Amino acid sequence: MLSHRHANLATPTWPEYYDSRVKQVHDPRLRRFYEAGLPDPKTPIHEVPFVALDLETTGMNVDRSGIVSIGIVPMRLERIRASKSSYWVLRPRRLLSEESVVIHHITHSEIANAPDLNDVLGDVLEAMTGAIPIVHYYRIERNFLHEALKIRLGEAFMFPLVDTMVLEARWARHSFRARLRHWLGGAPQSLRLHETRRRYNLPFYRGHHALTDALATAELFQAQAAARFSPETPIGELWI
Repeated sequence: MLSHRHANLATPTWPEYYDSRVKQVHDPRLRRFYEAGLPDPKTPIHEVPFVALDLETTGMNVDRSGIVSIGIVPMRLERIRASKSSYWVLRPRRLLSEESVVIHHITHSEIANAPDLNDVLGDVLEAMTGAIPIVHYYRIERNFLHEALKIRLGEAFMFPLVDTMVLEARWARHSFRARLRHWLGGAPQSLRLHETRRRYNLPFYRGHHALTDALATAELFQAQAAARFSPETPIGELWI
């Protein structure tokens, strides 16, 4: 995993990685994405363009599952631009399972005539270009998109993001209260999206819809930022 904070001679920073990808990628849609670059790691988060990003998939295993929907909500620290949101239902390369239909409620009939990710890839990348994605559990969004593009284009697709689950873990599981809970034999606090939102007194949303979960993640990040760090915090301290 690339990280500005943990960069060394063998590990490029994210801006360096983007520069290298511009010279390597063949697909013009990907090239435009990397050519747009990134905010400087020292940029205060209140100046950074973000997009809250969520995927629904046919399962959790990236090798055996596919993407069935994508939700993207553009935002800044002080404002969520819900009216500019984007949402796609996709036809996955692997069949839906009964278990996945129960979770995300996207049915076989809905995906029968849905586009493949490659058909809308230009729009998806355009919605993400120049912005830092905010997700809740990065191994879904980054790993599934990377695998999907590797299969379709033969190209790697990696990008920095802010993970609200990772941020919450720093506080919920490493604070004095969390250590005390552990010493007393209590279970650790849940890091699931809706339970994390509850700790910030955010309203309940029914989960497992990509656009709703993206909006829920955007609101959670705003609440975390207000409670835990400064608008002047450099983005390089948060992205992974």
